[in-house]
Amino acid sequence: MFTDTHAHLTFPDYEKDIKDVLARARAAGVETIINIGSGNGLEDNVRSLELTKLDKNVYSTVGIHPHDAGKMNNVAEPFRVPQFNGRLKPSATEFLMNLADDPKVVAVGEIGLDYHYIAKEAKGDFEKAKAAQIECFKKMLALASEKKLPVIIHDREAHADTIFTIQHNQGNDWGGVMHCFSGDNELAREVLDLGFYISVTGAVTFKKKADILQDVVRYVPIERLLIETDSPFIAPEPYRGKRNEPAYVVEVAKKIAELKNLSLEDVGRITTINAQRLFHLPGEIPEGRIAYAIRSSLYLNITNRCNLACTFCPKQSGSYEVKGHNLKLSHEPDVEEVFKAIGEPKGFKEVVFCGYGEPTMRLEVVKAIATRLKQLGARIRLDTDGLANLSHNRDVLPELKGLIDEVSVSINAPDAASYVRLCPSKFGEKAFAAACEFIREAKKYIPEVSATAVTCPEVDIAACKKLVEKELGVKFRPRPYQDLG
Repeated sequence: MFTDTHAHLTFPDYEKDIKDVLARARAAGVETIINIGSGNGLEDNVRSLELTKLDKNVYSTVGIHPHDAGKMNNVAEPFRVPQFNGRLKPSATEFLMNLADDPKVVAVGEIGLDYHYIAKEAKGDFEKAKAAQIECFKKMLALASEKKLPVIIHDREAHADTIFTIQHNQGNDWGGVMHCFSGDNELAREVLDLGFYISVTGAVTFKKKADILQDVVRYVPIERLLIETDSPFIAPEPYRGKRNEPAYVVEVAKKIAELKNLSLEDVGRITTINAQRLFHLPGEIPEGRIAYAIRSSLYLNITNRCNLACTFCPKQSGSYEVKGHNLKLSHEPDVEEVFKAIGEPKGFKEVVFCGYGEPTMRLEVVKAIATRLKQLGARIRLDTDGLANLSHNRDVLPELKGLIDEVSVSINAPDAASYVRLCPSKFGEKAFAAACEFIREAKKYIPEVSATAVTCPEVDIAACKKLVEKELGVKFRPRPYQDLG
């Protein structure tokens, strides 16, 4: 399941075979396409809406592209639109206001700034052409704010002015996306700080000059990425040089999967949910998952209760999503419910007790599930806070011998004072010592033991690594901050 969030299928390139193009997209697993109304004159907004009537899974945007700003930014100038039988509309803005009321319109875009060709088009008068683009951009942002629609931003060689204009003109009132992202990690951070998504094209697949964009993909959380083709432009490998089309967005997803160490299914699922949220597309919000797959591992979410209230945990702000899976449970499942959710566990390299809570708070359920899974030949990992002995008031590790193949403990601090501050709990300062002792003792009963720490600014990763490897004698793994799963 994939969503192409940016295509120009009303361009002349598709006049002869648009139905075939849509059919190939469906065959490739592209469930939804957002066609862009701007980019080929004002009347293309009408053609884009007409296209949505051809396929229920095609949606449209409205807007004025920065290339057209010099011709269309004057609200006093009337425009003749052939599709409206020659009737004069009072202004481009009012014309688009009317179109934006159509239920198939999901955004205003693409709009923004493009200084690449501006000097040539303005015959040397750069400042005049720049001012026209900025004024047009402001009008489109105002339209989006009034209609409560997200924005799709075009930014080419105008990064500073683009960000400034959005910030000072209510441009992020209803969310948005920086389409065909062409900046570096620094710009990506500014875009993310706006609350926007970042959209990636086939350029990420190129064999040359794609290093910066690929670094951005590694840097940006998958929960803030969208995929697009920008058809008919920027065809990905192995179609580079040919006319692009929505079916090829799968190649973009494949490259992101490679760069993020995810499965293609993971990328399709997550980016589709991202698109549904931003553009308010049809699609059910996923129910709370008991069993969920990421890459080649099957995870079991058996409780949302936790011993700790870690300051960096997204759950503290009400977010229960991990890699496109909603992990907020309506109730704590029993053993039979868990196995019903698991289905056939074959094909996974491991089964992991790791939901949005502390698995060992339901120790007996963990043991019962693990016993049955071992009979099926599964390899089992337990991700834990290491406080099971403290919370159950006994040494539980002997009970896990033969059931758990690997245990990973979230230590997240190098000392008791830091631990209490970052991971407060009812246990106070006893918690840190208990977690360290759990790690030491686990080596006697569990074949593989490791400890992790989240790389948030408050955590001294170097000190954590020293503690884990030198004093506790197990493997250490840093976990990327704000990149769950």
